[in-house]
Parts: sequence; structure tokens; C-alpha cells
Amino acid sequence: MKCELKVINIKKEKSDNVIIGQANFSVFTVDDLYLSLITAAPNIKVGVAMNEAEPRLVRMNSNEDRLGKLAAENALNIGASHVFVIFIENAFPINVMQTIKNVAGVCNIFVATANEVQVIICETELGRAVLGAVDGTSVNKIENDDEKNQRRDLTNKLGYSLI
Repeated sequence: MKCELKVINIKKEKSDNVIIGQANFSVFTVDDLYLSLITAAPNIKVGVAMNEAEPRLVRMNSNEDRLGKLAAENALNIGASHVFVIFIENAFPINVMQTIKNVAGVCNIFVATANEVQVIICETELGRAVLGAVDGTSVNKIENDDEKNQRRDLTNKLGYSLI
């Protein structure tokens, strides 16, 4: 058996937040994900797409056409069955991650980010599988004291504090 590795670049605007994961029973899970998201955060805009193994369709639901089309296009490009792609506006992934994890069919989440993202897939005779995701660029150093203080200042400004 052979596995051909491929890199799928996720198409998105720089500020778009994307969440990519895997779930089962696509025919209703796509709507469960959508419903959970629109009830999780006020004013959230969302596009949800999910790949179904049979009849080999991308299922989609959205309350914002651009996000729905973007989610569906990226899900189709990934091509792996049972993978979902979610795009959100007016919320951050951290606001909805637990909500997504609580949807009964969700198995895992590969990535949740506003960074550039690439999905690594393996293609076999049967189909495609997501192996993981590249989220942003590689790090190149450890933070120094000034950078740590800047991080602490930012987290305090955002309402997160260690003290």
C-alpha cells in the first residue's frame, strides 16, 4: 500500500479564523456544528462545511455566504472524508473550541487559527486522510525578558492575568 503525501494550502483572507477537524456522520453533524456555533457566541458569522464519504459530497451551512463558500471550497480541496472546515467572524476560535468539542460527532480538531495554514494529507487507493496541520511560520528563538513583559502586558490588557 502506498501513501502519497500532499500539502493543501488553506485559502483565506489574512484575518479569517479557521478551524479544521474531523467528525463522523456528516449528514447531520454539519448542521449540529452550525447550530452549536450560532448559539455559542452573539453576532457570530460562520460557514461550516464537512466532507461526506458517501455520496462523496461536501455538506455546507452558513449565515454568511462568503464564509460558507470559503469553508466548502477548502473542504473540497482537502478532500478527506469526515473532515470539517469552519470559518468564523465576530468571535475567536478560543470562544467556540469547547462548544465544537462538545458536538457529539466530533472526534478531534487539527487546527484553530488566523495564521496561514497548510493541511498535510496522505492519499491512498481508498482516499485521503489528514495527518496534521502547519499553523503559521516556524519559531526561531526563545523569548527574552522584554518579550515576556510585552506578552504579560498584552495578556493583562486582554483580561488574562497570572495574579
